[in-house]
Amino acid sequence: MVDPSLTGGEGAVQSPPFGLSRGRGPAYIPVMSRVPLSDSPEMPDDDFDDEVETALPLDAAEEPGFDLEAAPARLAAGAEVIGRFQRTLPNAPGVYRMFDAAGEVLYVGKAKSLKKRVASYVRGNGHTNRIARMISETAAMEFVTTATETEALLLEANLIKQLKPRFNVLLRDDKSFPYILITGDHVSPQLTKHRGARNRKGDYFGPFASVWAVNRTITALQRAFLLRTCTDSYYENRTRPCLLHQIKRCAGPCTDEVGPVEYARLAQQARDFMRGRSNDVKTQLAADMQAAAEALEFETAARCRDRLAALSAIQASQDINPQSVEEADVFALHEEAGQFSVQVFFFRNHQNWGNRAYFPKADKTLPASEILSQFIAQFYDDKPPPRLVLLSHEVEDAELLRAALSMKAEGKVELLAPKRGEKRDIVEHALQNAREALARRLSESSSQKSLLDSLARTFGLEGPIRRVEVYDNSHIMGTNAVGAMIVAGVNGFSKAHYRTFNIKSTDLTPGDDYAMMREVLQRRFARLLKDESADGASPPADDDAMPARPDLVLVDGGKGQFDAARAVLAELGVTDVPIVGIAKGVDRDAGRETFILPGREPFRLPPRDPALYFVQRLRDEAHRFAIGTHRAKRKREFTRSPLDEISGIGPARKRALLLHFGTAKAVSRASLEDLAKAPGVNMATAKLVYDFFHEQR
Repeated sequence: MVDPSLTGGEGAVQSPPFGLSRGRGPAYIPVMSRVPLSDSPEMPDDDFDDEVETALPLDAAEEPGFDLEAAPARLAAGAEVIGRFQRTLPNAPGVYRMFDAAGEVLYVGKAKSLKKRVASYVRGNGHTNRIARMISETAAMEFVTTATETEALLLEANLIKQLKPRFNVLLRDDKSFPYILITGDHVSPQLTKHRGARNRKGDYFGPFASVWAVNRTITALQRAFLLRTCTDSYYENRTRPCLLHQIKRCAGPCTDEVGPVEYARLAQQARDFMRGRSNDVKTQLAADMQAAAEALEFETAARCRDRLAALSAIQASQDINPQSVEEADVFALHEEAGQFSVQVFFFRNHQNWGNRAYFPKADKTLPASEILSQFIAQFYDDKPPPRLVLLSHEVEDAELLRAALSMKAEGKVELLAPKRGEKRDIVEHALQNAREALARRLSESSSQKSLLDSLARTFGLEGPIRRVEVYDNSHIMGTNAVGAMIVAGVNGFSKAHYRTFNIKSTDLTPGDDYAMMREVLQRRFARLLKDESADGASPPADDDAMPARPDLVLVDGGKGQFDAARAVLAELGVTDVPIVGIAKGVDRDAGRETFILPGREPFRLPPRDPALYFVQRLRDEAHRFAIGTHRAKRKREFTRSPLDEISGIGPARKRALLLHFGTAKAVSRASLEDLAKAPGVNMATAKLVYDFFHEQR
């Protein structure tokens, strides 16, 4: 029971000061308190609206472990629990959460009136099997009131993305989108790729659907506007133009190959082009080319010509360049075989900036309008919407969703499901992409399941394989050693479950692969056992029925790594996870791998066996991931400076010292008086640096 002082009194519902930060939705995610199960009098007989929720994932008869004979009793028990909570609720908008007996969130919903919405669950009959399933599992509820239904919608989307309740429509694989940034905090603006919070001053253009689309556009912008892409520290330490200037992809402001005024003009032209004023930019370039040609400055005229060609290439590289749509996001939903695909296209400045496919988790009986509505609410939870959103289907609560998006955008946002014209053609194009994406996914899932079944037969496993873990190590003579784990399942590689392990043991011999494998597996399975112990059983399956415990472990290595892996699992008491070692073939040739299993002689597979190709793919992915992680760690080590370890020395003073002395080694040898002479370094800072290096000696 929650302390009434924390909830504002017995039977109170938390009602936060729910202001909305401009353009961000809810100002915070409140920690919601549960309404006590009070014995307050029965509520009056109100004339309740029908607001029954339907966003539930499985038919009761289809979900494993559901006892149909016990369903009426369980339904009555759940309805009684909900009824107790419902008695104290206000007729106010808000968000509610439903919990099972283990404290897991079952469902997050919004309501124009919490009392009326929750009352709709208490009715004894008329529920679909899906709603009955959710009611029967409900053991507790939590509520938060909001000022308006719009705020409730924003909070609902926020909580669904955070908590991922299994009875909601879930937006999966929601990665942040890359943007192009033209910086505004330097005398010579930088053209760069950006992802994450917009903390740096400058102009952001996007979103782009993929990093590839950003890189392609940046390359074209370099050719068209000659903006620098180097970092500020690299820029400030140049004494002669770099290669990009030589190949005509940078104007060379670092060494005054172009003056500040002219470079600022180039940067402004790039901003104008990205904002859609491409015709003005091209007209100006054409005029400059003509003027240079008339003045017999043919080299300047040729540069203008090349820049015009680069601008045309940017616009010509897009699949669709609509004339009637300047700025819009397009959402197209397709359903097949109980699965859903949502294709999202981004149009900015009459240009197609790419597309991305999503596969939301939702019940197959839900209407497209509801799935699309909940998907869009979650999609824009952490990103600003454009002025126009084009849809393949009309959505539920369209006016409410429009109001919520307008609040986040700080301006009017239009939701439109076009029926004809160019806008409809764009939606049809997105819908066709959604169909193709889902067809590919279904085909890949089918073939992936066949490969997993083949792998189980090859290694003599009894049950089906849903999760395969592959382990590999990477290092150079024991330095920057890392371990890597990749995961694959029915839907292919599950990169959300990949893990890296920095080798921490100080007593192992550098380069001891067996000891590294022991450490990686010990940490991985000790953590798994801890999680299982905390839950009292095996952790529940997550998205796509991917269990936490692997059905098969593949170790990239010979008998030594295999024995090390078996010993670790035996010490931990993990006896039900099969392990297979993959020894490289003669001359490390692919196709001649030897497989090591307990109780069997090492063996090879026929050269054309599909299971062999599948294992090679898994091993190569683990190898790629391990090497990539090792290289990233090694690169960080290369760029580290002793100055980074001095407490109180920030980037500005570090830069000042390096510019004054040239290298960190020269800084370490400098006297106290010389250190104090560096620009921006006072005596206290100089003494800090001097003491650091001399104490080390």
